[in-house]
Amino acid sequence: MNLPLSDPVLLAQDIPEILTARLRSSGQAVCIRFSHRGDLLAAGTAKGTIAIFDLETNGVARKLKGHTTGRTVQSLSWEKSGRYLLSSSIDWKVILWDLKDGSRVRTVNMGAPVYIADLHPQNHFRCVAALYEYRPAVADFTDKKVQQFALPNLPKRAPHEQEANEKADAKHFTTVAAFTSSGSHVITGTTKGWLNVINTETRETVYSTRLCSKPILLIRLSGSGRDLLVNASDTIIRTIKLPDFSDPNLQADSINLEVEHKFQDVVNRLSWNHVAFSANADYVMASTLMNHDIYIWERGLGSLVKILEGPKEELGAVEWHPTRPYVAATGVESGRIYIWSIHTPQRWSALAPDFLEVEENVEYIEKEDEFDIHPLDELQKRRLDQEDEEVDVLTVDAMQLEREGAANLAGDDGVFRMPVLMGVDESDSEDEMVAIGAGQFRRKSTAREESELLEGDDVNDTDSMSEQANGNTGSKRRRGD
Repeated sequence: MNLPLSDPVLLAQDIPEILTARLRSSGQAVCIRFSHRGDLLAAGTAKGTIAIFDLETNGVARKLKGHTTGRTVQSLSWEKSGRYLLSSSIDWKVILWDLKDGSRVRTVNMGAPVYIADLHPQNHFRCVAALYEYRPAVADFTDKKVQQFALPNLPKRAPHEQEANEKADAKHFTTVAAFTSSGSHVITGTTKGWLNVINTETRETVYSTRLCSKPILLIRLSGSGRDLLVNASDTIIRTIKLPDFSDPNLQADSINLEVEHKFQDVVNRLSWNHVAFSANADYVMASTLMNHDIYIWERGLGSLVKILEGPKEELGAVEWHPTRPYVAATGVESGRIYIWSIHTPQRWSALAPDFLEVEENVEYIEKEDEFDIHPLDELQKRRLDQEDEEVDVLTVDAMQLEREGAANLAGDDGVFRMPVLMGVDESDSEDEMVAIGAGQFRRKSTAREESELLEGDDVNDTDSMSEQANGNTGSKRRRGD
């Protein structure tokens, strides 16, 4: 929507209000992630495919297929420029995609099902992954020969405590892992409620703290990298202030991760499926287990400020847009993606200074010469005069070049605009997509053959058109069966 046509008061709002859109990808969407610029939304499905949505049109811009069919995509991680996307799955693989052409840059077998994988913020050829019942690992796939480095599972303890907890640590595994904003450290969460800070280069745990006795389900960093959001199985969401890990003078002894706020439902004791920060980390939101509401808390006071009501189904993954009051969530049952935002009525008075908006019809008094009939010769002369005007379509605004053009010269660190494949539309079935290249697909003909119809399917309008073109032979065979 054109911002000048929007009410400035509504533009100042920073919390979404109502459900405004529903997106549908091929298969059941289970995880979603906005790009850093906020122009694209990636959705991983339970079938192992990935759909990239263009948020200007809410249409599917590209579909990616590389994971084992039927194996759920567990996580998605964007590179800073928006050109590369990392996906992980329970098929043991992480894949680095190049969205310029939809190709697979690297496919890495991690040796175990992957809980979650996160791209290095400075080098998109490195990632950290939390593996099922195994130690987390950092993978470096700069060269085609992939290098994997195992990270410690256990928290940092004193020597006498290690011996006392030797039996308990046998079933101590990492469930989540994420890089800090500089990539110098990795933060992991474990099945015993421990939060570990691991040095990326030395691969040693420099700090550990226990938040609870239950497994940590998810950790998320804010856009600035100075705030940490932790969701654990004890129905409590915690926010933690992080030190500046990029400071070369930071000492391990000076790290102290203390809980800033705790958010929970003390009345109903709701459990949380997924959590996320707002764009500026002023708010915390969470989707609820066995519920269709999204809770939003304000961090400064720790108070509940909004409950977003959505469809009548449980919501899974939730994400907040990186720059706007715009929230996306996946439906657990239907697999659809739901969008909440602010309803902004257009201000048509912004089109012209003398444009007046009225709430009720008013009597209009026309001017004396407003509807006068002019001679055809005079009208033709006006048209010819307008055609003689020269229109400059080559000159580019210098300010626009400074904002956008300079960034394009920076390569991958600049602004990347993904080329959109025309004809890739929404689809309810992956069987309707035909591969035309690496990571590129198009829809089949809308006239489906009889063999493609599932048992018990109703014949829709498209099938009827196909049957009419074929002399109704398909309809007769179906009735004969």
